[in-house]
Amino acid sequence: MSAFLASVRSLEEAKIALEYADIIDLKEPSNGALGALPLEIIESIVHFVDGRKLVSATVGDSPMSPQALVQLVEATVAAGVDIVKVGFYVFNKAYVAALEPLIKRNTKLVAVLFADTQVDVEAIPKLALAGFYGVMLDTSQKQGASLSDYMTFDLLESFVGQAHSHHLMAGLAGSLRAEHIEKLAPFAADFLGFRGALCGENQRQGVLELNKILNVKKLLQKHHTVEAHLVV
Repeated sequence: MSAFLASVRSLEEAKIALEYADIIDLKEPSNGALGALPLEIIESIVHFVDGRKLVSATVGDSPMSPQALVQLVEATVAAGVDIVKVGFYVFNKAYVAALEPLIKRNTKLVAVLFADTQVDVEAIPKLALAGFYGVMLDTSQKQGASLSDYMTFDLLESFVGQAHSHHLMAGLAGSLRAEHIEKLAPFAADFLGFRGALCGENQRQGVLELNKILNVKKLLQKHHTVEAHLVV
C-alpha cells in the first residue's frame, strides 16, 4: 500500500506518530507549506526514531539562492534525516545544478511541486536525469482547499504514472483528508502525506490526535492495492 507520511512539528508529536506512520516528516506548519524545523529539533527526533522509520524533512518555504539551498540541505542531511524535500514553485535549473553534487553523494532529494501553481510535468524527466529520489505534489496555500480541488483525480493518477515511468518515487499530499484515501489508493503513489487530517478539527497547526492517526492508517490498509516501493 502507499506509505503513510505523517508530518510532525515536535518530538512529542513524533512519539505519537511513530508506531503508525511509515515516514515521520518534519516540518513547521506555521511557517508555510514547507516550513523548516530548527536543526536541534530535527536532531532530537532523528535520535528518538533511531532508524525504526524513515525520516524526511523540509528545508524552508522561502525563495533562496542556490548556494543557500545547498547549505540548508547539507545541514539537514547532517542532522540525520533519510530524505530531504525541496520546493519547486517553478522548475529551477540553477537549484538542480547546485544540488547535483549532493545527489552524487547519495543525498536522497524529493522535489515538491505545487498543484495550486503551474505544475510543470516536463520537470519530471529533468529531475530524474539529475538523480532526484522522488517527486511529489503538494499545495502551497493551506486555507481549506485540498489537492483534488486543484487537479482532477485523472491528472493525479497521470502524475504518479509519469513519475514511476522515470523511476522516481511519487508522493501526493496537500491538505488530504481521510475521505480522499479511497480515491487515491488505486493510483499506487509511493506515499500519501497528511498533517491537517491528523490534527484536531483538521487544523494543520493543531496538535496530532491518536484517533485520527489510527483512522488514516486503517483506511490506507483497507484500500491498499499495490505494495509501495519506497526504500532507502
